[in-house]
Amino acid sequence: MNYTKKPVTGMKDILPSESELRDYVKGVISDTYRSWGFTPIETPCMENIGNLTGGNGGDNEKLIFKVLKRGEKLNLADAVTEEDVADMGMRYDLTVPLSRYYANNENNLPSPFKALQMGNVWRAERPQKGRYRQFMQCDIDILGEPSNLAETELILAAGQTLGRLGFKDFQIRINDRRLLKAMALCCGFNEEKTGEVFIVLDKMDKIGADGVRSELTQMGYDAAMVDKYLSLFEIVSGESKITEAIEALKATLGDYPDEGGFENLLTIAKSVEAAKTADFELVFDPTLVRGMSYYTGTIFEIALPGLGISCGGGGRYDGMVGRFAGHDVPACGFSLGFERIILIMTEQGFKIPEVASPVAFLIEKGYPADKLPGIFAEAAKLRESGSRVLVVNMKKNKKHQKEQLAEEGYTEIKEFFKD
Repeated sequence: MNYTKKPVTGMKDILPSESELRDYVKGVISDTYRSWGFTPIETPCMENIGNLTGGNGGDNEKLIFKVLKRGEKLNLADAVTEEDVADMGMRYDLTVPLSRYYANNENNLPSPFKALQMGNVWRAERPQKGRYRQFMQCDIDILGEPSNLAETELILAAGQTLGRLGFKDFQIRINDRRLLKAMALCCGFNEEKTGEVFIVLDKMDKIGADGVRSELTQMGYDAAMVDKYLSLFEIVSGESKITEAIEALKATLGDYPDEGGFENLLTIAKSVEAAKTADFELVFDPTLVRGMSYYTGTIFEIALPGLGISCGGGGRYDGMVGRFAGHDVPACGFSLGFERIILIMTEQGFKIPEVASPVAFLIEKGYPADKLPGIFAEAAKLRESGSRVLVVNMKKNKKHQKEQLAEEGYTEIKEFFKD
């Protein structure tokens, strides 16, 4: 048998320095979210394949790692389709498992239920920098709350969390799927075709307005209709304040039905602007689509303008839980892009704050055995006071050993010699 020391493509080994950073970030996320009343939960890494392929995950359903049936149930000889050989799959996000979890445990959960879930998910996509086939997601969700109190709390909690991790001058972009629909219908697009229009619109930040215009006209849409559609976004871009931007678009659409989308965004915007504690800007972005088909109302995304990337997002998905529960359950969630956050903090040289200076004890070979208890007792006292203490044997190349310890963050080194 041939063994390989490299991890599976799209997955990675995590070295001690990154592992410490990940633990620190998870701790900050958990502490912050729990202070908002979110309760930690866990769901299995695998789900029944029907749950994952039920049309809730959009393009992610094409990226499922499917799991073969086991034992006598696996009949490769008579298999014709994938369903004949696979009955489970690795979860591609945490929202579908949460919906099943809530439906299964609803009678034992409070209402509304504020869930905090951190765990790995798997997608069989092409790996690239900051994107892996196995990655951590950090989600908060509020189930059972139909009002925009849920959206407001999610935005404020996520913003505060990023602020505590040292992020500044970021944006939380916000939109409403009901406005996306109203804008498209107002310009003459067929309601049945709005899905494909939104797919093109979602590329606006990459291909620009001209690219969107070109793609839509190539798809056969009338040029005048497309120009009218794109002019709506120019109206918003001319406003500096979020409430003014929302009001400007509302005035342009007039009495065209928005199903309460405008008032929803205005209420959220005013509440967030009044209560936010982190250094971020709430921005109305009518080009924001979010890829998941299950979103029904408010949608949001964290943008880092200085880096040209996003690191989180979410929205309201009122229809999903009901597919499992058999009755309507309002739901809204926000997911942080954990891996991207870790990558940014690493590249920016983030140092984990220490309560007390880390200390390393180096014990020379031949040190008297009867004196070792005293060393361990001293180390124990330092740990009780909050210090991180490493006790190791002294190596022959002590200079190189001390240099390595310094790189690992040990600012104080105590040496114990046999004489």
